[in-house]
Amino acid sequence: MIKKILKGERGSGLKGILFIIGIFAIAFFAGEGVGLVKEKVLPASNVIENGENWGLGFGESGTQPTGTESPEVMKKYNAFYIGSGDKKEIYLTFDCGYENGNTPAILDALKKHKVKATFFVVGHFLKENEDLVKRMVKEGHTVGNHTYNHPNIIGMDKEKFSNEVGQVEELYKSITGKNMTKYYRPPQGKYNTDNLKMAQEMGYKTFFWSLAYVDWNKDSQPTKEEAFDKLLSRIHPGAIVLLHNTSKTNGEILDELLSKWEEMGYTFGVLKNLK
Repeated sequence: MIKKILKGERGSGLKGILFIIGIFAIAFFAGEGVGLVKEKVLPASNVIENGENWGLGFGESGTQPTGTESPEVMKKYNAFYIGSGDKKEIYLTFDCGYENGNTPAILDALKKHKVKATFFVVGHFLKENEDLVKRMVKEGHTVGNHTYNHPNIIGMDKEKFSNEVGQVEELYKSITGKNMTKYYRPPQGKYNTDNLKMAQEMGYKTFFWSLAYVDWNKDSQPTKEEAFDKLLSRIHPGAIVLLHNTSKTNGEILDELLSKWEEMGYTFGVLKNLK
């Protein structure tokens, strides 16, 4: 059975395009339908040393997916992608690259349901949206580090990486007067051993995700039905959910989505409780 792999960020370059075309062909002839699929998760030693995009393999609805790395391997680097499977708890996170009018609705829905989320921000978002950042902090959310320029960090040395996260820290403090919580999400979902170690040595916890969907393309937004199909069928105990603040769909459905998850018996936790 071919495992479906959900990518949290775009692929890059001709190599990525050819890879995706090949994947579509496999899916067609295997009868799996159109979607990003992969026969197996790459071996941990190959991925974590050389660098790869974060990926997930899904099984039965409501069960925890497998990640490109196991939770045990990730924890060696103070990194997480999923919580315990013993409790129906969700950890809600948003990646914020820029603002296009949807974040206020997202914050309104979170406030209504008394849910605390983590917003991983880049430099542009911080510079252009001081009021929203202050609102996030005031309403009890956590603002995490998504690097200043959102670069591909594979092969980046420690000095450059430190500069990427350090600029975000400084700008955040100038806006809020507070030190940034040291939570890091790798840009484009790319990572390797060196980068995880760098983040760990700088006092950061690294957070990937165990549930996401294709919500980032502002010119091709999923319908409400398409969003619910993925976010309701694939929700699972301990889920770290990745959504994008730029998604018009997310802004429109979040209130209802939170209600539906609550009706399914889920509650909402915060990332600091993951150990």
